[in-house]
Amino acid sequence: MEKTMEKRLFRSEVLVEQTWNLEDLFSSREDWKTQLENINLEIPALCEFQGKLNDGDKLVQCLELREQLHMKLTRAGTYASLRRSADGTDSVNQADYAQFSALMTKVNAALSFIDSEILELPESDLREYIASEPNLRVFEKNLLELLETKKHKLSPETEKALAALGDVHSSPYKVYEMGKLADMQFQPIHDGEGNEYAVSFSLYEDRYEFSPDTDLRRKAYGSFVNTLKQYKNTFAQAYSAEVSKQVALSRLRSYESVTQMLLEPQQVTVGMYNNQLDIIQSELAPHMRRYAQLKKKVMGLDKMLFCDLKAPLDPEFNPATTYEDACVVILEALKVMGPEYSEIMRKGLTERWVDRTDNVGKGTGAFCSSPYGVHPYILITWQDTMRGAFVLAHELGHAGHFYLANKNQRLFNTRPSTYFVEAPSTLNELLLAKHLLAKTEDKQMRRWIILQLLGTYYHNFVTHLLEGEYQRRVYMHAESGHPLTAKTLSEIKGSVLAGFWGDAVEIDEDASLTWMRQPHYYMGLYPYTYSAGLTASTAAAQMIQEEGQPAVDRWLEVLRAGGTKKPLELLKHAGVDMSKPECIKQAVSYVGSLVDELIALYE
Repeated sequence: MEKTMEKRLFRSEVLVEQTWNLEDLFSSREDWKTQLENINLEIPALCEFQGKLNDGDKLVQCLELREQLHMKLTRAGTYASLRRSADGTDSVNQADYAQFSALMTKVNAALSFIDSEILELPESDLREYIASEPNLRVFEKNLLELLETKKHKLSPETEKALAALGDVHSSPYKVYEMGKLADMQFQPIHDGEGNEYAVSFSLYEDRYEFSPDTDLRRKAYGSFVNTLKQYKNTFAQAYSAEVSKQVALSRLRSYESVTQMLLEPQQVTVGMYNNQLDIIQSELAPHMRRYAQLKKKVMGLDKMLFCDLKAPLDPEFNPATTYEDACVVILEALKVMGPEYSEIMRKGLTERWVDRTDNVGKGTGAFCSSPYGVHPYILITWQDTMRGAFVLAHELGHAGHFYLANKNQRLFNTRPSTYFVEAPSTLNELLLAKHLLAKTEDKQMRRWIILQLLGTYYHNFVTHLLEGEYQRRVYMHAESGHPLTAKTLSEIKGSVLAGFWGDAVEIDEDASLTWMRQPHYYMGLYPYTYSAGLTASTAAAQMIQEEGQPAVDRWLEVLRAGGTKKPLELLKHAGVDMSKPECIKQAVSYVGSLVDELIALYE
């Protein structure tokens, strides 16, 4: 492992070619500020339509103007968000993000009348407008979905008031992010020779958690959780506020439960949601316990701790790779997707879509942001490991998806349900693994590749799925009227982890603090959707392997469709039926086969 005695880079010290090119959004911060002023000046023109949306022509004009305004907001918001993600400690970035958030709240409040007035229209009139106004048909799906929410809408005055409080509603997440990105400080650690290593949120999650050095890994874990403990009550208060907000809104809007409310925009039934959580937990647990036991044995550990689960099984074989070499391998692996998709991947890797170097204040983990009318942006922290190639391929899957959707659909038709959104990204990971396996018969290399595949399934079927189970229990707890304290949240998380891992992994108090690590809890019922996406991509990868081009063509059609279809329709078009449990069971069975093969390779 590289020693980090030297301080982490400040953003200004990072090589420009290793950063994303935000000039594709705005040539300068001054241009961005001018755009905010222009957006502010355009609000009154839309407000002129208030009270007039019972006229088909006026409705078309209003929706088209709103779409144009949202294009500008998307671009401006992405610029502010990416600058803050690149350096959350910069007070200018913090202030700019706050300024945009305030503007967004103002816009939402001012334009809340649009949905309210549409919902007041007789359904027959709205359908007649859609049939008679060609320019309205592009909004048809959104309008009909809006009608489906009619029974949960409040009075126009109340909706406007709630919209005006948008900045307040998002404050729990902002408190969490500020604490995580700007305030948390971690004690450095030392190896057996006295060398000092810096610890940060991103360095722990991207480097130390995967370290083959058990002593260093556990010391880093100790530094990491010691800082988490200092913030547990603050973070618990923030998350409790988020949960209380969602529960209160679900009751105000007369939903049967907060779960029903949060699943509605995903266009997923409660039954599908519960199937995903229940089947994977019950059927995957035995396979993952065998996997943990194998790790403990092969690595010669005295005990299997939670912080050991991501350590490399073969510490002497951890292929290193440069960013440039990883790009070549990824492009080779994705050739099976055809020339159009391959060209998108090439552009992403060579035209500064990717921000890859660690610096003080940089966001942790990895993500892809895809503003309409520009190109996607990817954030990662590159550590010169082949595992990083899988993370990069994953985010490129998101980039390819939304590049195609944005290119082929109008703004409000680009985003599919989050139930589907992780399928294109995980498909890229599976294709990369299959490509690497096809190129080698070396026993050690094949073991390593299978471990990367298991890393993908671990991330989606274990980490995020157990987050989903945690959320399910937290919301049940809250709806029963019980308070959510740091102690309660840790007990719930510890119970989820212990139930899944059984005696195979020692779940201590530190492991129970895992609920503090993820921002996904502030994004509705998002975590479980990772498992849904991987379930679908497992089936799609198998079809591409068996059918070739016809399966690829269907998949690309699904990507181009964006949000024009519900998730079940999208996946059925690709040949995957997610309405039945068999698809989930087959994916879990495939993971079991990987564990079987891995055990055999170590015998």
